[in-house]
Amino acid sequence: MNAAPVPSAQPVTPRGDSPALRARGLAGFRAVFARELAATFDSPIAYVAIGATLVATTSWFLNEFFLTGKLDMAPFFRILPWAMAALAPAVGMRLWSEDLRTRTFELWRTLPLSSAQVVLGKYAAALCVLALFLAGSLPLVALLEWLGEPDLGAIAAGYLGALLLGAELLAIAAFVSSRTPDQITAFLLAAFAAFLLLGLGEPQVVAILDGLAPELAPGTFLARWISPLPHLAQFVRGFVPLAGVVQMLGVAAAFLFLNARSVAEERE
Repeated sequence: MNAAPVPSAQPVTPRGDSPALRARGLAGFRAVFARELAATFDSPIAYVAIGATLVATTSWFLNEFFLTGKLDMAPFFRILPWAMAALAPAVGMRLWSEDLRTRTFELWRTLPLSSAQVVLGKYAAALCVLALFLAGSLPLVALLEWLGEPDLGAIAAGYLGALLLGAELLAIAAFVSSRTPDQITAFLLAAFAAFLLLGLGEPQVVAILDGLAPELAPGTFLARWISPLPHLAQFVRGFVPLAGVVQMLGVAAAFLFLNARSVAEERE
């Protein structure tokens, strides 16, 4: 009696949520992240941008500190958003503009990587540069701790808010960089957008806009829902506002999505 034939094994295609596919996606992300981080520090731009911004913000803080004598990082966090508005575009301007200018973007076409992997890998590397800048200011915290007993909880919340703000502004800069091959143009447009977003949260600007249409109060609306500046002020006071976290991360996610769409269009 003959045995029943055994069906031949068929190749199994990993599903979208399979561990193998997730591992492959993570490996692609890490490869892009490592390459981009190394490329960032191969150029003097990152060192100059971080160094110049650190000198400017630290000088401002020390001047305010010696005038007031308060063991408080609030003066540093007050100037920090405006420094970030210049630093984030400086870091993000090369993310895609350089590839478009030198036509190394063709390399990304040939690699077995999704647009999301490339976008997130490049973005994470640039975000590490901003985190390094923030880490460079930690000696100020050590100074305050040596001189007295500052509110470390409020300082930690302020740093968290600053990192979220940097993530938002960097996502905008990355998207702008993907739309132009000229780094200077990318920097100027991203810096303009960053300063505009912050400016909409300034009390003087809010008062002027509300005065133009008192019934609609457009300044208050824009400051509450568009500008990250009022949310950052809550972080600096020691709170972690859910609305601020959602707003900053939401804007960052939206521009990263647009960045991925832009890259996908270029790859087609």
